[in-house]
Amino acid sequence: MSLDSDASSQGGDHRSFRQITRDRLLFEMLRSTRKDSKSTWKVLIMDKFTVKIMSYACKMADITEEGVSLVEDLYKRRQPLPSLDAIYFIQPTKENIVMFLSDMSGRSPLYKKAYVFFSSPIQRELVAQIKKDSSVLPRIGALSEMNLEYFAIDSQGFITDHERALEELFSENAEGSHKYNACLNSMATRISTVFASMREFPRVHYRVAKTIDASTMTTLRDLVPTKLAAGVWNCLAKYKTTIPEFPQTETCELLIVDRSIDQIAPIIHEWTYDAMCHDLLCMDGNKYVHEVPSKNGSATEKKEVLLEDHDPVWLELRHAHIADASERLHDKMTNFISKNKAAQLHQARNGGELSTRDLQKMVQALPQYSDQIDKLSLHVEIAGKLNNIIREQSLRDVGQLEQDLVFGDAGTKELINFLRTQLGVSRENKLRLLMIYAALNPEKFESDKGSKLMQLAGLSADDMIAVNNMRCLCGPDTKKSSGGGFTLKFDVNKKKHSYRKERTGEESAWALSRFYPVLEELIEKLSKGELPKDEYNCMNDPSPSAHGYPTSTSVRTSPAHSMRSRRTGGTWARPRGSDDGYSSDSVLRHASSDFKRLGQRIFVFVIGGATRSELRAAHKLTSKLKREIILGSSSLDDPPQFITKLKMMSAEELTLDELQI
Repeated sequence: MSLDSDASSQGGDHRSFRQITRDRLLFEMLRSTRKDSKSTWKVLIMDKFTVKIMSYACKMADITEEGVSLVEDLYKRRQPLPSLDAIYFIQPTKENIVMFLSDMSGRSPLYKKAYVFFSSPIQRELVAQIKKDSSVLPRIGALSEMNLEYFAIDSQGFITDHERALEELFSENAEGSHKYNACLNSMATRISTVFASMREFPRVHYRVAKTIDASTMTTLRDLVPTKLAAGVWNCLAKYKTTIPEFPQTETCELLIVDRSIDQIAPIIHEWTYDAMCHDLLCMDGNKYVHEVPSKNGSATEKKEVLLEDHDPVWLELRHAHIADASERLHDKMTNFISKNKAAQLHQARNGGELSTRDLQKMVQALPQYSDQIDKLSLHVEIAGKLNNIIREQSLRDVGQLEQDLVFGDAGTKELINFLRTQLGVSRENKLRLLMIYAALNPEKFESDKGSKLMQLAGLSADDMIAVNNMRCLCGPDTKKSSGGGFTLKFDVNKKKHSYRKERTGEESAWALSRFYPVLEELIEKLSKGELPKDEYNCMNDPSPSAHGYPTSTSVRTSPAHSMRSRRTGGTWARPRGSDDGYSSDSVLRHASSDFKRLGQRIFVFVIGGATRSELRAAHKLTSKLKREIILGSSSLDDPPQFITKLKMMSAEELTLDELQI
């Protein structure tokens, strides 16, 4: 099945971003090999990168259903299976081509026939190298460019897997480094494959390099968004002539920014369930390990679970405030008990109110309900753990000061008082407070005031590296600051502190919900065609209509939207009528239908790592603007990872493991 033009945001059948990615891999790639293949079962061979592409988008059961009996690693020694056909999904590198040719050449190839799919465009020389081998050529059933080289980490999010983008593009020694261009070129190629998959041709907007005056030299790191936009544009221009049914006119928006637009979002505590899980629990990606009673009931055993879209409870609660999520989980459990006679007997036997632990034990004693309640029990445990950590680390006090600093309700005096009196606050949380303060008050760190604050907080010289390296994410240094000091300001022309403004009509009943990422405002401005012209350029030639937007679309007007519910902190976070123990499944059922009748898509790419608050904003604004917002980035970082990466920017000899905080 080839992906038709319906996938573009002008078309009819509006599937979600991850759904389109999945369908391409399963149908356009795997299923297409059935036509002229005589073997019922096939072997799927992938490299280290493409196996991740596949695992983010598809389950093993999906792959098996398409006739794959075995999945193999291209670089591992493999058993010859000359009676089976093989599907290769690989990156078009010299090393991969050499491995492929060694598999399929000579008198005894490993497989009967090979169907080869490349994740991105292949160089002509490499195609010539394959064609040169006369023994391989008759054994090739397909040689095709899939143009799908990204990880679909969310129904509305992707990463290009450039974990060292901060170091390779923004560190002081990045200029003149071969890694700088290699990183940008690879990133541009991977972003472009998103548009190849979606059959979308975007208007490419990007943050322009900031200059103070003619005497100020623009640094390479300030040109990163400009260079990336040019790279993406070049790839898209080629797609217009090489990909069948690729749109010839603009169908969507793409905004390219870097981490300098908002240095606070990656550091501040985000109070939603999703963000808290990844910030406070030692999770490996989306993998959470918890203890469950063993089958014989004598002890506990460790069990791994994935907190992902297929879990209806997770899907419903992930963007809810942690207090709201906890409250709703308890309501669900209580409701389950009220509808279940065996549960009521258990409650009567134990007398009165049940604790979270009692609820879990009781659920385990009711095996006939295990399918319905397993996930609920898991989330009750996670929420309990998070609330304990919040209490133990005094995170409510830390969070209050963070938000007061960001909105201008607290300053140096309050910070000093906090550091003197709150002795139980962890080193990492003090560092995060000081990084927020430094981003808002850079002038304080141009003198010895910064080091005095660091001493007061009891932080190390190693921690100071993270604060210092924030300057690499900003605009060009002024002549005044070139003598050893540095500027941390987002906009070198602003004289006032960059305090965030309160958002009108966004009140919430939940404490610590005031903070919002700058990206949220930028997406809304882009949707209305109101991006500041002096800060953002567009690669496309301007069309006759205003701002380069076609007048037929509803880009410039956003529909009226109800104010945030005071109860939930946002209608997008909680579907109506979902307060019982069973109804989370309806979230899964209705998720895809929400994408029907949406306007043109908006893609946003953040160079240097996106945050969970920004991913949440993409989901929220999809409902508000009635346009699917897809967030891309070089990586998705939680605060500890981001701080580690800042330290890596000036630590050539150290590894990520050595610097982990």
